Amino acid sequence: MSMQPKGSGEIPAETVRVARAAFPKGSLAIRVRDELGPLFRDEEFTDLFPVRGRPAWSPGGLALVSVLQFVEGLTDRQAAEAVRARIDFKYALGLELDDPGFDFSVLSEFRDRLAGAEAGRRVLDGILAAAREKRMFKSTGRARTDSTHVLSAARELCWLEMVAETLRSALNALAQAAPAWLSGVAEPEWFRHYATRAEDTRFPTSRVKRDEVGERIGRDGMCLLSAAFSADAPAGLRGLAEVETLRQVWVQHFHHVDGEVRRRGPKDRPPGALRLVTPYDTDARGSVKRDTMWDGYKVHFTETCEPDAPNLITNVATTASTVQDRSMAETIHHQLAARDCLPAEHWVDAGYPTAPALVSARRDHGIALHGPIQADNSAQTSAEDGFAQDAFTIDWDNQQATCPGGRTSTTWSERLSQRGQPVLRVVFSVSDCRPCTMRQACINTPNLKRPRELRLRRHDEHHALQAARAEQQTDAWKDRYKVRAGVEGTMSQAVQRCGLRRSRYRGLAKTSLQHQLTGAAINLARIDAHITGTPRARTRTSHFAALRPAERNLDRAK
Repeated sequence: MSMQPKGSGEIPAETVRVARAAFPKGSLAIRVRDELGPLFRDEEFTDLFPVRGRPAWSPGGLALVSVLQFVEGLTDRQAAEAVRARIDFKYALGLELDDPGFDFSVLSEFRDRLAGAEAGRRVLDGILAAAREKRMFKSTGRARTDSTHVLSAARELCWLEMVAETLRSALNALAQAAPAWLSGVAEPEWFRHYATRAEDTRFPTSRVKRDEVGERIGRDGMCLLSAAFSADAPAGLRGLAEVETLRQVWVQHFHHVDGEVRRRGPKDRPPGALRLVTPYDTDARGSVKRDTMWDGYKVHFTETCEPDAPNLITNVATTASTVQDRSMAETIHHQLAARDCLPAEHWVDAGYPTAPALVSARRDHGIALHGPIQADNSAQTSAEDGFAQDAFTIDWDNQQATCPGGRTSTTWSERLSQRGQPVLRVVFSVSDCRPCTMRQACINTPNLKRPRELRLRRHDEHHALQAARAEQQTDAWKDRYKVRAGVEGTMSQAVQRCGLRRSRYRGLAKTSLQHQLTGAAINLARIDAHITGTPRARTRTSHFAALRPAERNLDRAK
């Protein structure tokens, strides 16, 4: 299909008359169109469509329908039916009353185009641009960020199910690509074991028997891979996505031991960031955060938090579940800067701020990054009378440190921390530390050959950490930090209204598009609430929790 811009953007008079009569108090779609005007222009999506071909339905209209679909939690069929049958949708889209709309499959095709070009952010930006024009959005104030886990669209599989389904998926792909070849390669037993889904198979309960089943699946997979990668195999088989997935899974979970196929031990498997968890969503990864274990992704929402304007989501970042929050602050700042959405203050939880992030936020973007800084957990700091880093005087110009006993360090060198970040290793002399009367408070080891060592950040990072830790001890900072808690309500709204907790689609690209549309939908809902003067919801309290006695009464009862 080719893209051909249509219409002047004016709403037909008859559509206006009927919509006003049917919705005398308006609806979200009508109010948003009246307040913000046409949100998307067809020209914004020109690069997604070829120059020649059958004319496509308005891309700008499809973008708006996609957002309204997420606002109301509609399926593709329901959204297409709403365009055909609902007056308020026709009003928002500027359609004639007799416009037949489009087939529901057009929405899926449009999402494929958006995901392929990573163009989902254009939809979110279109709403932000309209809100900025109406002075509902300013980017120079405060913003807050938080993340939450997102389950993959594919069902969670146990290990036996995962390897069996990976092999079955490859067999089905090969049966379609080269049926005659596979008939000559497949063992008779394969049809009994892999013709149906693994979830329909009763795996044994005994640990020994289950290990035997796993090794049998491993042998069958190795046999199929050897045949597919042999010289006499038809051309193109090894290029099938399912065969490549089979190869990756088998490399990660099986190896040859004395000529036999065996399962790899836990220490011999790749880290979670590389390990596939399902053949049906190869971008999903398994992760753990405290008591939560999931296979899928993680999404980061950044929103404004000003009292006199709607709290609008300004950035959405989707990653694999194994990407940690501490690596995302700088990424989010660069994404905000590219779209002129940088705040003056950025409030986050303890997972985001690191020394490099504090420095780069201020130096590169002029942002004050606020979030609880991890405390110094060294043994000396934990001891009641121990000497932490604060007890040492650092001479940055001469690259020396002076201990509480007046001795200076002998070594100053650069190293990498366990997390791969550059640090300074400062070491004192053994001859100075061994006879020191304050050794017990300074070095937490009875080994007399061990001198005191310090691991310092670079000069600017060290001072940024020190200043942040000092500021966070004040009551004023603690009171200001309360603003971050509001982002939890945004996560709740996204989960309950837009189904954020589970991905609708497979793969990182389409899951990211879902989250961009979710952010756009929440923004539309909040703009509508701002227009109608709807007050912001307060934190819900159960009836029993509301009966909780005041703290002073509890103290008296004690």
